[in-house]
Amino acid sequence: MKIMITGGSGLIGQYLNIELSKKHDIITLFNKHEGNCKEFNFSKADITDHRRVSEIFKSFGPKLVVHTAGVSSPAMADKLLPERVEDINVNATRHLAELCNQYKTKMIYLSTDLIYGSDTGSFHKEDADVEPISLYAKSKLEGEKVIRKTYFNYLILRQAIVYGYGLNDSTNFFDESIEKLKEGKPVNLFTDQHRTPVEIEDTARIIAELCESDVKGEIINLGGKERLNRYELFEIAAEEFGLNKDLLKKTTMDDEELKYKASDVSMNTDKLRDLGITPKDTRQAMKELKDKFMN
Repeated sequence: MKIMITGGSGLIGQYLNIELSKKHDIITLFNKHEGNCKEFNFSKADITDHRRVSEIFKSFGPKLVVHTAGVSSPAMADKLLPERVEDINVNATRHLAELCNQYKTKMIYLSTDLIYGSDTGSFHKEDADVEPISLYAKSKLEGEKVIRKTYFNYLILRQAIVYGYGLNDSTNFFDESIEKLKEGKPVNLFTDQHRTPVEIEDTARIIAELCESDVKGEIINLGGKERLNRYELFEIAAEEFGLNKDLLKKTTMDDEELKYKASDVSMNTDKLRDLGITPKDTRQAMKELKDKFMN
């Protein structure tokens, strides 16, 4: 199957390049940072350049688009003008959805667990109330809405926070914190936010399996099995990696001056598992990360 990946140089995108190229004919798009994209069929494009994206789409003729590109965090969004965030996360998504509708192409769109907000419970199901509190989360929810208004041949994946090792120039809080622990430096970890973290490479595997499914017109939570705060996640990491747990320091979101305090965006992933797709449990994923990156 022909698959177009946007955001191919990103944290998840680079693993998608590897995973999806195993069985499919891919084209992967990047803008400023190439990551591993040049190891595959690639094209350089700003997703807000609608003419350029249309040219690539029409030339390649994808049967599926995996849309991961965009402003990818609250902090990143806050560094930009709101109009620019809307152009990237909403208008570019609308344009892709219109192309997909025109050419009868399926879209898989990566949204975020942060749309569930702060005070709407735990283990949120897909039909739970949403209360995005950051510009980033609001823009991702608007991206969901424009897809659903445009056509029906989509999967919207509400992506949990990921952990693991980024490839090339792509990093995240996990690999940066692990490096600090290896150097004997303390790591501050807030305990008053709960999520359902999922390992990056496992995320790519899950998305690859969903690419081959016939499911459409659905919103699906994509997260791990366990509801964890950052301290609990790193307790498991330190135990499996053989690192000093005494360097883990409990803090709060207030201590860390976190601007958007979403206290519980943990997700129920029964719908994903009902499709026969099971995320790895955290300890098993940590063991595999240790074997792959620490030896």
